[in-house]
Amino acid sequence: QVQLVESGGGLVQPGGSLRLSCAASGSLFSIHTMGWYRQAPGKQRELVAAITTGGSTNYADSVKGRFTISIGNAKNTVSLQMNSLKPEDTAVYYCNAYYGSLSRDYWGQGTQVTVSS
Repeated sequence: QVQLVESGGGLVQPGGSLRLSCAASGSLFSIHTMGWYRQAPGKQRELVAAITTGGSTNYADSVKGRFTISIGNAKNTVSLQMNSLKPEDTAVYYCNAYYGSLSRDYWGQGTQVTVSS
């Protein structure tokens, strides 16, 4: 059973920083892509950033230059460094892992990020 465990959410003031981390476990198959999505109240879930195990990255336009995604050496952990946070970054952030050989992805339980003064 694949499990994704997230950590690092919380409350931060505008302009501040947070780092989210996610660890995947429970499968012998290799992960192809890991990413972070977010969902604000009343809005659809959207991609924030994604990274392949080969190191290719993709960012939402709204976070380019402020957020950095990275993948761990074991290729089963992913982090999201969030700088210069804005109130509009407030959302529940979800970790996602796509297993190419299984042709499916898995989700973490979500972690709340609140940007407010």
